[in-house]
Amino acid sequence: MFLGSSAFTGDWHTNVLSAESLPTYSVRELNNAIGVLLERGFAPRFVIQATASRPQVKKGHLWLTLSDGDASITAVAWASKLKQLDFVPADGDGVTVIGRLNFWSARASLAVQVLDMRPSLTTVLRRFETVKAQLLEEGVIDPGRRRKLPAYPKRLAVLTSVPSSALADMLRTAQERWPLSELLVVPIPVQGEVAPIICGVLSRLAEQHHQLRLDAIVLARGGGSREDLMVFDDADVCRILASFPLPVVTGLGHEDDLTVADLVADHRAATPTAAMVTLMPSKESAQQTISQRRTRLSEYKRWRLEQASSRLKERHLQLHTLRPAVALQRRRNQWEQRQQLLLALSPQRWLHRGFAMLHTANGQPVQSIDDICLNEQVNIRLKDGVVQAITKTIQTNESSDSQASL
Repeated sequence: MFLGSSAFTGDWHTNVLSAESLPTYSVRELNNAIGVLLERGFAPRFVIQATASRPQVKKGHLWLTLSDGDASITAVAWASKLKQLDFVPADGDGVTVIGRLNFWSARASLAVQVLDMRPSLTTVLRRFETVKAQLLEEGVIDPGRRRKLPAYPKRLAVLTSVPSSALADMLRTAQERWPLSELLVVPIPVQGEVAPIICGVLSRLAEQHHQLRLDAIVLARGGGSREDLMVFDDADVCRILASFPLPVVTGLGHEDDLTVADLVADHRAATPTAAMVTLMPSKESAQQTISQRRTRLSEYKRWRLEQASSRLKERHLQLHTLRPAVALQRRRNQWEQRQQLLLALSPQRWLHRGFAMLHTANGQPVQSIDDICLNEQVNIRLKDGVVQAITKTIQTNESSDSQASL
């Protein structure tokens, strides 16, 4: 639509009249007013979940873009704060940021000032899976390489933060369960970008474990979020743990928390306290075992004494039996028994009872009428001598009417 000059002049005059009732700002005043409005109307601190994009350090400050896929905003961690952060994201990492708004009035620029920054759970789990897959391919994670824990450890190294409630619980548990074991507490940082420090401590322990007379080590950290355990998913830390010359027990976080360090350790405990329970034998159980063994030893000793006493009696009896006097008496008894048997069977006994024995002239016994002939000499032995006779008649038992004449 075409506007004539008169119409244009009238509209502009009306707008000018209405503008006199509106506030008037310079650019600086407007920007300052916006800054004051933000300070008064927005929370001084807030939490934002986002994905970090294009993080880069310029003049000591960390600049990055926070995005949720639909919108984005610039964020900055000043150099003084950057030194205090436990986590610096890579491009594409999910982050949880505690921050506040920074508004620069000179150029009306808005950014999130980072007060603290931690990885999101998705980032932690993604790194966990990445490192796990890498170490599985390298053969570092291998359940078949796990070693047995010492039954009665004399000295253990405990790697954890000092002081901490986790350490206090571990010391108390060790004292209650097995006070004979000595604990060497090795302070380490357990959160943030501290993997090189932990690797250095583990390397020195591996070199000096003979001098330190260690039986095993415990790597422990108390409760917290899964994000706080991210350092124990570090590939270098896990490689050193897998190659450590002594059995390694981990007690990291809560029961549901699983790190790559747990996968390479010889034993994974649910908590730091559980790690001590795993390594330390029970004092009460050991006392009960000793009592049972003492009872079995007493019974075995009594049985051995009874067996030895029985064998001693047997050998004493054997010695008594084998004495020359006893053996001679036994032989004498046997001879007397045989002599009595010979006397009982002796022909002389029958001769005394009135029987006689017949022999031919050449000394052969006459047992049947077939053994002698007529007119043959026969010797008749009686109890007190021998009678010589000549056979005149031979009569069988069937010839009851015949007469025998000598």
